[in-house]
Amino acid sequence: MDVFRRLSSFYRPYLKLMVWSITMLAMTTALGLVYPKVLSLVINKVILSHEYGLVIPYLIIIIAAALVKSLVNFGQQYTGQLFGLKAVYDLRNELYRKLNRQSYTYYDNVHTGDLMSRMTADLDAFRQFLAFGFNGMVNFVLLLAFGLGLMFSLNVWLTLAMLVLLPVLGFIAVKFDGLLWPAYKGVRKSLGRLNTKVQENIMGVRTVKSFAREPYEVDKFTENNTEYYSHNLKTMSLWKTFFPYMELVGNLEAAIAVIFGGWLVFTHHMSPGNWAAFLSTMWFITAPMFQLGYQLNMYTQSVAAGERLLEILDTDNAVESLPNGRKDDVQGHVVFHNVDLMYGSSAALRGIDFEAQPGQTIAILGKTGSGKTSLVSLIGRYYDVTSGSVSVDGTDVREWNLDALRRRVAFVFQETFLFSSTIFANIAYGHPDASVEDVERAARMADAAEFIDSLPEGYHTIVGERGLGLSGGQKQRIALARAILSDPSILILDDATSAVDMETEYEIQQALEQVMKGRTTFIIAHRISSLKRADIILVMDEGRVVERGTHEELLRGGGLYREIFDMQFQDHDRFERPSESDDFQQAGEVSNFQ
Repeated sequence: MDVFRRLSSFYRPYLKLMVWSITMLAMTTALGLVYPKVLSLVINKVILSHEYGLVIPYLIIIIAAALVKSLVNFGQQYTGQLFGLKAVYDLRNELYRKLNRQSYTYYDNVHTGDLMSRMTADLDAFRQFLAFGFNGMVNFVLLLAFGLGLMFSLNVWLTLAMLVLLPVLGFIAVKFDGLLWPAYKGVRKSLGRLNTKVQENIMGVRTVKSFAREPYEVDKFTENNTEYYSHNLKTMSLWKTFFPYMELVGNLEAAIAVIFGGWLVFTHHMSPGNWAAFLSTMWFITAPMFQLGYQLNMYTQSVAAGERLLEILDTDNAVESLPNGRKDDVQGHVVFHNVDLMYGSSAALRGIDFEAQPGQTIAILGKTGSGKTSLVSLIGRYYDVTSGSVSVDGTDVREWNLDALRRRVAFVFQETFLFSSTIFANIAYGHPDASVEDVERAARMADAAEFIDSLPEGYHTIVGERGLGLSGGQKQRIALARAILSDPSILILDDATSAVDMETEYEIQQALEQVMKGRTTFIIAHRISSLKRADIILVMDEGRVVERGTHEELLRGGGLYREIFDMQFQDHDRFERPSESDDFQQAGEVSNFQ
């Protein structure tokens, strides 16, 4: 019960609903026992004593009990389901809030499909038990208590004989519950892996098809599906073992009631009417015995699901905002002081030192995996440094209020993500109250207005899932417009023009010259043409800054920057002393440096 105790804060506010549900459940159970009592009276008084005038009153009692029971049963079902829905509604919101507040570190180590499984299947399993399973167990206890009370009133000795097998039933239930819990935990985990495989395949469908790897992916899915099937088969095998024992207990109970009860009637120690009522009551109790397996099934699944939900709730956020953190406006003065960053046991950054004054443009160049994105991610505190410090406007980012800091830092990622909504909503995502004029101005500055106006619905065009239906360059320009609209103090362009051609890149760069004025800008790029006008260029290799300076200084230095430059430009002598009038069209022969 530890899982339910730890999750009780989500259903405790609605305990009144559960109390009402249990109260009405008790009324329903009590009304159900009217039938065997009336049956006893009908046999003893009407049939055996020939008091036929009692037929109508007994009939009225049965009809009235049936009507009241139906109404009360409806109320019990409604309040029980409402209790489960309300509890899980709050739990789902808290889980989603928790996931949204997690840092990048958390998502580096989890699978999307598994999280989706927890947010859907596991939550629903927990809701099912709160709404139905718990009431089912309470119903069994009530039927047992009320039924035994009636049975004792009918005949003490026959009731005691029936009770002999109850410890056997309890032993079976406890034994199989211990076996079912790990089995259902395996089912939940394998379902998470199956969902992860489906999610990855759908996300990577273009890659799969481009390499004709459909048979391989089908085989991998079959492996996951087989694992899920095997875990379910294991639980089914347990139930196949469980139900015969339950049926055996039920049949033995019936045999005792018929044989011993018949002997009591034959020896005149029990009236025929009481024996019939006893048999009827016994079936009221025996039927829930067979349903007890189903209730245990729901309970075990809910425990396994609840443990997976608690894993999310119990995960500490690696990046927590200080309650009274700094909330001032950001000017854009960024300082890295001897920064190290570890991903597990791997060093992503080592000994990073540099300073960016407000309004400066800092360009970052380096091979894939050299730590460029990791470096700029520290500015918005998407990761926390392992050692050293990153400060913004003289204050360590760990002492800033996260929302206040991140609202003034705009990211444009290499892998552009767009929501399945209108182009307008995607651009205005960070500022949903933005006016039409502001959105259109941001689109023009990102060189996106022309292609948006050419669409049939213009800014109200619905973007397909993950931006499907738009080219890579179009998606990046929408992402740029989204960043521009936020009016950031610090603008970070993480290879933000990698998906556009050279002519479009030149046009975007021209537009960005106006955007970047007065803002501290960090540009990650593989093309030297995208960063040669920066105030400072940082050249990274294996997590370290190995060179720094202006474009001309680095060319004269003859180091890694010059090596990259020579690889990108065949006729490098022409560019050895570039003038201020050089534009980005000089990069006509550029190829991406990977």
